[in-house]
Amino acid sequence: QVQLVESGGGLVQPGGSLRLACAASGFTFSNHDMRWYRQSPGKERELLAAIASSSKTYTVDSVKGRFIISRDNAKNTVYLQMNSLKPEDTAMYYCNTQTGWNRYDHWGQGTQVTVSS
Repeated sequence: QVQLVESGGGLVQPGGSLRLACAASGFTFSNHDMRWYRQSPGKERELLAAIASSSKTYTVDSVKGRFIISRDNAKNTVYLQMNSLKPEDTAMYYCNTQTGWNRYDHWGQGTQVTVSS
């Protein structure tokens, strides 16, 4: 079955950087688009970035220039490089993919990012 396992979160000071990773299994990774979302307490889950099977990327304006999505098909892994982190970036970060004719959503367990001095 599809599994997505996020890692790389932690506590970082404002202005710092983290690189999140999402290891995927159970499907043909190279054929699927991948996405990163985040969710803060009391807020809706929000899309941050997406990378297509072609490696074309999309990043939302709110993090553009600071967050970079990439993928390594040989490792079945998608990454999110986060730079110039701010306290408001504190959230649980999730990766996502969709499979099947009905575009069923698959989610990892998330990785917590806390930006604080």
